[in-house]
Amino acid sequence: MTEPTVVEVRSLSKYFGEVKAVQEVTFDIRRGEIFGILGPNGSGKTTTIRVLCGLMAPTSGQATVAGFDTGREPEKVKAHIGYMSQAFGLYRDLTAEENLRFYGGLYGLGAHLDERISWALERMMIGEIKDRLVAPLSGGQKQRLALGCSMLHHPPVLFLDEPTAGVDPGARRTFWKIIRSLSAEGTTIIVTTHYMDEAEHFDRLAFLSRGRLTALGTPEEVRTSFGKNLTLEDIFVQLQEQGT
Repeated sequence: MTEPTVVEVRSLSKYFGEVKAVQEVTFDIRRGEIFGILGPNGSGKTTTIRVLCGLMAPTSGQATVAGFDTGREPEKVKAHIGYMSQAFGLYRDLTAEENLRFYGGLYGLGAHLDERISWALERMMIGEIKDRLVAPLSGGQKQRLALGCSMLHHPPVLFLDEPTAGVDPGARRTFWKIIRSLSAEGTTIIVTTHYMDEAEHFDRLAFLSRGRLTALGTPEEVRTSFGKNLTLEDIFVQLQEQGT
């Protein structure tokens, strides 16, 4: 049975004056997919993510996330997504549990807060650090804590912006194990990354170049569409060279 569509993007364009950051981009993302948005600097992936998160309205076209129009209902979109930035967004002078409690308060979890904190500590495998300050934690521990903070309100859609940058390979493997389990439970996960080996974790991916969608499909389908037995890293480099 095909999962329902959770994200719909139709002829999406975003211009900044004369700069056409995103041009006529169209794709769908289904419930429970791990979906990658990839491309070199200036390709439009960051702008696309910002539109999908309700942070800016499109110039033309439409995008809906979790059933809400990103241009007309940005606050409803924000309430139904989780977002984890490359910088993690943690308070270094608070403990791990205090960070969770702070974000849970922002999400208005109320009586459910303690339950969700317990869930995050166990699910993200960070129970042993709950009373430790964030500042001296390892990159992998901060990464999993940030993921826990972004999932406290149980959002149906999760955005991960370069989530494993600067994290050692062992921590990256643990992180992707957690991500895959969240996906299996129905969370739709949208990822940007510059680690092309990680693109193999995606169910499907979209390659952007100069604001346009250049490839869409499973990793194997994208490789086939470019031909010449190219790897995803080869494709990334090729698009990067075309953009310079």
